[in-house]
Amino acid sequence: MLRPLLILSLSLLTSCAGPFGKVTYEQSPKVINVSSYDPKIKSRSGSSYSPLNQAALRANGSQGMIARIGKGMVNDTKCADFLVGAEKQGTRLGVYYFVKPTSSITAQADHLVRRLREIKKSRGLKTEKVLLVGDIDTRCTASHIITFIDRVEKLTGVTPVIYLENSKELIARLSSSPKAQRQQIARAPYWLALYSDYNKDQPHIKTPEDLTKAYKIWDTWAMWQYGGVLWEKGKSRSKNYSRGKWKTPTYFGTLDRPTERNGFNGSKKELEKFWDKHSWKW
Repeated sequence: MLRPLLILSLSLLTSCAGPFGKVTYEQSPKVINVSSYDPKIKSRSGSSYSPLNQAALRANGSQGMIARIGKGMVNDTKCADFLVGAEKQGTRLGVYYFVKPTSSITAQADHLVRRLREIKKSRGLKTEKVLLVGDIDTRCTASHIITFIDRVEKLTGVTPVIYLENSKELIARLSSSPKAQRQQIARAPYWLALYSDYNKDQPHIKTPEDLTKAYKIWDTWAMWQYGGVLWEKGKSRSKNYSRGKWKTPTYFGTLDRPTERNGFNGSKKELEKFWDKHSWKW
């Protein structure tokens, strides 16, 4: 009895981890992130969406919508509409704030909370909780990130998710920060960005595991932005990861334009728990 059980246990352990995380692209719950730049320019025939009509996103499997709410001390002009549209479809709500080192970090966290309250009151949103995310400017330091996390926790009681670009400079800065600072940041879940398995500036970073290890902060990651959108010659072009068990399609289902897409590192049930834990009861 013991030997088969041991083999089964080892098999389960190895199947839920690895360079691409716990799940394959097909198994991973999908999350869309947007800003005032969305929807992107149409580039093929297919279904479309707008901030207030997100039926096509939901029909193609979107489990969550994370809208940019601000950048520095400036509001995003479409955030409120995106939240209203997502609520109409019964999609999980989330917001991200682009944190810049050129403004007070504390003031930006305050602005995030204040703006969320304004949106909920003015638009009559009924969703009980909203996911909170800090999108960190590549010029930021570990101290900036810690200040943002601390302030959001103080204001809401919630630890925000932290999104980091695949930046050579940011990796060097954070990985060389004091261990105590890295441990403070590690309490926030990591949302990574990796659209390609090859970057000439960082050829050694080919998988989410490689990128996670490079920062020397987290043992694992929560979400992966595997799909980005580039602006080239007056057109929106999808740039998406396609390697191993994460061979991702150019488009999100039947959509007629590129979208910024993410996969959650776990099951739908785990996504629900994660979203609830890092969401503010606003």
